[in-house]
Amino acid sequence: MAVDILHTRNLFLRCMCGIYMFAFGSLYLQVPGLYGEKGILPAHTQLPNLKYPKQCFLDKLTVLCFSSYVGLNVSYMMELLALAGTVFSFVGMVWKTWCTATLYLLLWGTYLSLYQVGQTFLWFQWDILLLEIGFLTILVAPVSRRAWSEYRPRNLVTMWLIRWALFRLMFASGVVKLQSGCPTWWGLTALPLHYESQCIPTPLAWFFYQLPGWWHKLSVVATYVIEIPVPFMFFSPVRSHRLFSCYSQVLLQVMILLSGNYNFFNILTLTLCISLMDDVHLGYQHVKDLSFGFISYVKNTCSWMGKWVGFGVLAYYTMAYFSLRVTPQGTIESSVAFTRPRFDSWVSRAVPLSIAIGAFSLVITVAEALTSALFEVRGFLDKIGVFITTLIYSVAAITMFGISLVPYTALDRPTNQRVWPLFHHLYDHTLDLQLTSAYGLFRRMTGVDGRPEVILEGAESLDGPWIEYEFPYKPGSLDHAPPFVAPHQPRLDWQLWFAALGVYNLNPWLISLAHRLLSGQPEVISLLDPSSAWRKSPPKYIKASKYIYQYTTPVEGESGNWWKRTLKEDYLPIFTVDHAPLVEYLRKIGTIGTMDIPATNQPLQQETGGEFRKSLTLFGENFHSLTSLIKN
Repeated sequence: MAVDILHTRNLFLRCMCGIYMFAFGSLYLQVPGLYGEKGILPAHTQLPNLKYPKQCFLDKLTVLCFSSYVGLNVSYMMELLALAGTVFSFVGMVWKTWCTATLYLLLWGTYLSLYQVGQTFLWFQWDILLLEIGFLTILVAPVSRRAWSEYRPRNLVTMWLIRWALFRLMFASGVVKLQSGCPTWWGLTALPLHYESQCIPTPLAWFFYQLPGWWHKLSVVATYVIEIPVPFMFFSPVRSHRLFSCYSQVLLQVMILLSGNYNFFNILTLTLCISLMDDVHLGYQHVKDLSFGFISYVKNTCSWMGKWVGFGVLAYYTMAYFSLRVTPQGTIESSVAFTRPRFDSWVSRAVPLSIAIGAFSLVITVAEALTSALFEVRGFLDKIGVFITTLIYSVAAITMFGISLVPYTALDRPTNQRVWPLFHHLYDHTLDLQLTSAYGLFRRMTGVDGRPEVILEGAESLDGPWIEYEFPYKPGSLDHAPPFVAPHQPRLDWQLWFAALGVYNLNPWLISLAHRLLSGQPEVISLLDPSSAWRKSPPKYIKASKYIYQYTTPVEGESGNWWKRTLKEDYLPIFTVDHAPLVEYLRKIGTIGTMDIPATNQPLQQETGGEFRKSLTLFGENFHSLTSLIKN
């Protein structure tokens, strides 16, 4: 039996405001060091047409192109947008009636503007996921403040889109682990490596790492079950199936959140799980039954016949495919009981099946919403208006569903080739808007022999001593405890983890970081740990070495160290601030030697609206002073 989801929708909207607040607030603190004119990757280099704001906007789809209109350079405009996004999302989280489509359009457009110039520091899967869910939230939200507490049948359709996005995220994340062929995922030994080698572990990750091997394997089995078969229950007509699948995802996300710092990603995924709930489950008593006639009969029959069938089938195949067995010692042993060709064959059937299930579920949801619009709304004119509105949103939902099939079917190429060409066309033409994307978290495990770490060192002489730079969150000093930092994302610390997986030539931002540290740029220095060396005066020389870090054992940990490490190789050659090849390279890629277009150089008085633009320029100068005051 279907129930109203008005309060469920409202909870989702307020949670989205909270996530936006975390995302904007975290980025605001890091903009000067990452994107300032003397930051690691100056943002203005991404806007070559900055002198021509309209053309720049058409090319990059970012309001940063109009920074000169408010008398700010690009980096200060980024701070303004991030700060405004933080404030507006806080307002929406606290005052629920402000959670309208207009607010979410502003938040989505603002984050997209920042993303367009964010480069490697802003190109994470969760940033892309936030943009996709942020756009869908515009459809979910009421158009006006007055409609916040009014029942609308379209809620069923728009919240279904959130459920479909959650399905794509979880199902793909499970499938890609096995498609990658990673031996640790196939051998069920990935979790100890994950706890040790993830970007920024929490203190609990050290303790989880010490658990016995059979428990780690069983946890990987649970991960597969939660990510691959359980998401199909999202679309079950049986309410208990949906709630079970909801709390399965909640359990997984909470465990990830406890063991690793993944900024707002886990909270965002938990927010998506709200789409699997309803007002009755959340404790609201006065709800409407939205089922009618044949639809109600089908749902009640399926619920009666299938309530326990689904759970039984899930348990049976879990035991069969992972050879679960209890040993005389009381442990539970497990192993993968299927082959790679067999799994690939299953995926080739499961992907089109999931699309069929999703399409059927969407059709039923649309039919239910349109039927509700005809029978629930009183008054002929109101009935017609609500019906037309619901129909419009239904068409939008079908379109978004179709577009999402293009990246989703990357899991199976033959299915991707069968997707209707119109949806391929729409996807290609909306790619820059990040309306939808392909996902797949933790595809392969790194750090099989330990986690690689890049350690930057400075010295006043080539003979040393070489003193290490300390970063606030990444492993460095062996006695530095892993932190709890989520939902904040220290983006420099994160990128240093990725840099350790490759070579410095493929990470030009790291070369820029070295130069900024040698120059003693305050904006970049502020990204270091407060106790780090070289904060007051820069060294003459800088280099980087690659170490292999591993957790200490409980016995070794008695010394107070969380880590042990061995030197693997030199990573970055020795540089000085005036090292000719270094300077030439940074000039070539535009990191140094270019400056942002000063807003005061624009001929404001000669343009239409010059007085208005001069007022905006004055505002920009005041904002510049206020920002400096806040950060100091």
